[in-house]
Amino acid sequence: MDTTPVTSTGTWWDTRLSRFGLHGPLARDTASAVVLAALMLLGVVATLAVVPAQDVPPATVVPWLLVLVVVQCLALSFRRVALAASLVAVVATQLALVALSPELSLRAVAAFVVAATIGTRLPARRALSVAGGAALVEGMGGAVVAVLRGAGADAVVQHVTSALLVWGASVLAGLYLAARREQLWLLQERAARMERERDARVESAIADERARLARELHDVAAHHLSGMVVQAAAVERLVDRDPQAAREGAAWLRDQGRETLDSLRQMVGLLRGDEGDPLSAVPGVSALGDLVRAARELGDDVRVEEVGTPSPLPPLADVSVYRVAQQSLTNARQHAPGAPVKVRVVHEPAGVVLEVDNGPAAPGHTPAAGVRGGTGLAVMRERAALVGGSLEAGPTDDGGWCVRLHVPATESEGGR
Repeated sequence: MDTTPVTSTGTWWDTRLSRFGLHGPLARDTASAVVLAALMLLGVVATLAVVPAQDVPPATVVPWLLVLVVVQCLALSFRRVALAASLVAVVATQLALVALSPELSLRAVAAFVVAATIGTRLPARRALSVAGGAALVEGMGGAVVAVLRGAGADAVVQHVTSALLVWGASVLAGLYLAARREQLWLLQERAARMERERDARVESAIADERARLARELHDVAAHHLSGMVVQAAAVERLVDRDPQAAREGAAWLRDQGRETLDSLRQMVGLLRGDEGDPLSAVPGVSALGDLVRAARELGDDVRVEEVGTPSPLPPLADVSVYRVAQQSLTNARQHAPGAPVKVRVVHEPAGVVLEVDNGPAAPGHTPAAGVRGGTGLAVMRERAALVGGSLEAGPTDDGGWCVRLHVPATESEGGR
């Protein structure tokens, strides 16, 4: 998305003035007014050179006309810092020009600029009122001055018409510029808002992917490695007493390490999107039997009970049941070694209920040293929330621990 700021003509001009060290509205408007005064001075001189000789003001009046034109242009220097004063100065100098030369409709561009400034800086209704008042003062005042100076009816009408057209058209142009500027600002704000929303979506997607990666790493690595730690301890005890059993245990460790590497490679491939369906190769409820058999091979006392008729679950819910059961067995092995564990799966019309209940650590067994709790439980709660399910976990009356998970049989808001 192109987020280049939308600029207007004024911004373009201000940027150029900044290159010359002109900062702030007063300095920039003063520079513009000086340039405009020089151009208008040349324009008036050229105009007086081409008008008929009978319409040229007396030689004593011409210098004053030029001075008034310059003063009127210089009044634009403070049009943005003192708009009212600039307006009064422009109208007053225009009346003075009419008084000096009533038959010659001499007008600088200062009135156009001030009227346009009124349109861009004031609300529409107030801008029209102020510009209308200025047109009325200049038109009526010019007419009165022209009559007093002996000008003809044509000159009077010309001064009144000129005032109304200049102030009316210019303030409308200013209002258009203000509306256009506001529209450009809204477009720029909309582009910025869309960019912020896009960044928020990207950050949310990254956070979700990181959470998913953390869950998979925890579930795969913690389960396999905890079993390897238990088996390694058994091998250590059997090295001297039963070398053959120790060799068998070492072979199991080798196979389990290879299986762990394969699982990690599979997980990385899924997260990279190498597979068509990211959940198709991940075990679900149907693989709980294999999970229990693997736990028994490690010496865990695990029983499994299944109630009801299995029915298909959404892929993410199916995976969540398996992972919660896997993490529960890992936690029981680490925190309550030697304790009997009961895995109960209840198939209901509304979903599946998984209960994993273990007793306290068996006599002579101590929890694994250096194991910190809390991470596995947090991961299980995240998995339950993702599929719109619920998870309860806590100690039992006999000093053990129970985990109860319920997942719905249909997709829910939590799993989207």
